[in-house]
Amino acid sequence: MSNLWSAIQENLSFLAIVAAILIALIAAAKLVERFLPQTRKLSTSRRITIIAMCSAIAAVLHMLDFPLPFLAPGFYKVDFSELSVLLCGFYLGPSAGVACEAIKILLKLLLKSTSTAFVGDFANFVVGCSLVLPATIIYHTKKSQKHAVLGLALGTLCMTVFGSAFNAVYLLPKFAQLYGMPLDTIVGMGTAINGQIHSVSSLVMLAVAPLNFLKATVVSLLTMLLYKRVARPVFGKIT
Repeated sequence: MSNLWSAIQENLSFLAIVAAILIALIAAAKLVERFLPQTRKLSTSRRITIIAMCSAIAAVLHMLDFPLPFLAPGFYKVDFSELSVLLCGFYLGPSAGVACEAIKILLKLLLKSTSTAFVGDFANFVVGCSLVLPATIIYHTKKSQKHAVLGLALGTLCMTVFGSAFNAVYLLPKFAQLYGMPLDTIVGMGTAINGQIHSVSSLVMLAVAPLNFLKATVVSLLTMLLYKRVARPVFGKIT
């Protein structure tokens, strides 16, 4: 009975942290938007429609994830769902990007459930926001190709550094706790891929960081290639 109560407490604590971070990210994005000179103004119904459409596309892309077994353990998977989220954020602003990222995860959970005790889904949201928020904030300070590149470069850096640190400090220990897999076993999965991996920190530096950098770089390049080509016919007039 005590083990059951302990498990319930652990899950409730995790859900509380998820809710707090979600609220904090949305609030921060909304606050920043007050100081942005060129945030697009649309009707509420039009805004909701665009966010919903981008979230649905992002959810589909998220479910098409795949592992890179030569680089990281199999529970680390790559997807390109942030492409749709970035298109949404570039068009509507940072808060729309965060909302799109959150709805994407909810849709994915409804359609596919979770295989990582929800930790992987939470990680995808938070680490995804670490790319989307800097990129969209910088872009909306002045909508130009230069600021788009600068924002995406900063977002890639944030996703690589923050995503890796967040894995080491919180996500991997929490995954081990909720999924019931010892950290040594997780590190051992990394060691089987790269003999230089022998601890959580080396797993993060040699597997997680390159994975995040690769994903952010590919998504950023696709965003630069597709934004004006896709956004104009889909969203309408853009700048």
